[in-house]
Amino acid sequence: MTKLYASALDQLFVTARSHNDFHDSPVTAEQIAALYDLTKMAPTSANCSPARFVFVSSDEGKKRLLPHLMESNQAKTEAAPVCAIIAYDTKFYDLIPQLFPHNPEARDWFAHDEDVALQTAMRNGSLQGAYLMMAARALGLDVGPMSGFDAAGVDNEFFPDGRFKTNFLCNIGHGNAAAVFERSPRLSFDEACEIV
Repeated sequence: MTKLYASALDQLFVTARSHNDFHDSPVTAEQIAALYDLTKMAPTSANCSPARFVFVSSDEGKKRLLPHLMESNQAKTEAAPVCAIIAYDTKFYDLIPQLFPHNPEARDWFAHDEDVALQTAMRNGSLQGAYLMMAARALGLDVGPMSGFDAAGVDNEFFPDGRFKTNFLCNIGHGNAAAVFERSPRLSFDEACEIV
């Protein structure tokens, strides 16, 4: 593997920012499909792929979602072309035989232990949510990940059968750079890391 150019690292990490305001440029269904097609290629444990995504882009979808957001998150979500609901499938293991065909019995690693299954779903679903954000940046889109919502309300509205559980939300579009806050400090290597 070769190292990415500095410009690519900037786009993905260094100068990339979380956006709270978006231009009204649309994000097309084709762009959303390309975003998922890139996201799905990144690794998960036993290729379990527990994340499930709902890309809320219509006025009707926004009307269903906005009441479940904190007031401070409503306007930016309404302005964003897309708000992705990043959820995880609590019974992701039912698809293990399809996703891990060389060892379909791996389904049993998760199916017989609810705690292991839920931890695996949350952990790997979170990974996939982060992959989605990096894929969006790689494709020239901006993101604004969010907590600050009523997860039970979102689940009841979008996943009423209870199988999928909302993890976090992420606005996606073309960010308004003029509305970005100053970058907050980060921990130094010595504060956050140890080599043993």
